[in-house]
Amino acid sequence: MKFKTHMMLTLAAVAVTAVPAEAQMRRNIRIVGSSTVYPFTKAVSEKFAAANRNVPAPIVESTGTGAGAKLFCAGVGAQHPDILNASRRMKASEFKSCQAAGVTQITEIQIGLDGLALAQAKGGALSNVTLKDIYMAIAATPFGKPNKAKTWKEVNPSLPAVPIRVYGPPSTSGTRSSVEELLMEVGCNTNPSMAALKKSNEAQYKKVCMGVREDGPYINAGENDNLIVQKLASDPNAQGLFGYSYLEENLSKLEGVSINGVAPTYPNISGFKYPGARAMYIYVKNAHLNAIPGIRQFVAEYVKEGTYGPKGYLMSLGLVASPDATRSHVARVATSMTPMTGATLK
Repeated sequence: MKFKTHMMLTLAAVAVTAVPAEAQMRRNIRIVGSSTVYPFTKAVSEKFAAANRNVPAPIVESTGTGAGAKLFCAGVGAQHPDILNASRRMKASEFKSCQAAGVTQITEIQIGLDGLALAQAKGGALSNVTLKDIYMAIAATPFGKPNKAKTWKEVNPSLPAVPIRVYGPPSTSGTRSSVEELLMEVGCNTNPSMAALKKSNEAQYKKVCMGVREDGPYINAGENDNLIVQKLASDPNAQGLFGYSYLEENLSKLEGVSINGVAPTYPNISGFKYPGARAMYIYVKNAHLNAIPGIRQFVAEYVKEGTYGPKGYLMSLGLVASPDATRSHVARVATSMTPMTGATLK
């Protein structure tokens, strides 16, 4: 069903269903999703609003990637968001959910790179950890055994005897998915027996390698990364996991912790030397392109060289520019709004 037809049906049903007025006649672009991508999209929204006075300013909500994907994929129509911010690539299961709900045409735009940074207060307890250290510290059942480690020294004798206290994202966050896939799973795979487990019982493998402990040392800090910054600034023995942009913005009071000897810096992330380097995206609902004013112009603003390139204004917020070839490809996709197929999603 086309978007305009859907809107007419929604309006006709207003006497029967309690549809909010703003959802019936919405003209604002509505964007949901990642707290990591939020500051970048917010900045683009402000530039877009200043240049398009005839269009209402976009509404940008920080819901977390997973929760945002559920909202985005729920259907076509003015009561559903137009754009999803994502600090990881859309999952195959989310794409299928979109398709099942009639969201069949989605354009994927890679907006740049970010580093999943491990950070602490300046002069904090840790200077360098390995991926295996991180895994052994926050996994619920490292290598299949209940995690009883209370200090970093219990994880690795070369580390200090300070309590493990890591603030990180909840399960609905794209950053949490990155914690599990970029850090924990790689650390778990340092044990050769895990490869055999993956082949014999993939569900158990995921539980062992990516299940986060819930007994205290890992602290779910919600979707507000600024809250983690505040916690770290007041506790020199605590660490936090969040997007690099929040570390860069707070270097006066925080410092990055090296992982496998590599510090979370712009050059290390752009070259994918830092283990937590990851791509970030926005996803656009093509069925809304002609119904909600300004979506094409908003996307065009996002992919301008002066926005997300190496000298763009988003760099000052901590965005790491994608390689030249990737940006050229993204610019073409953003102009044509070519829908993704979902064939390469996991």
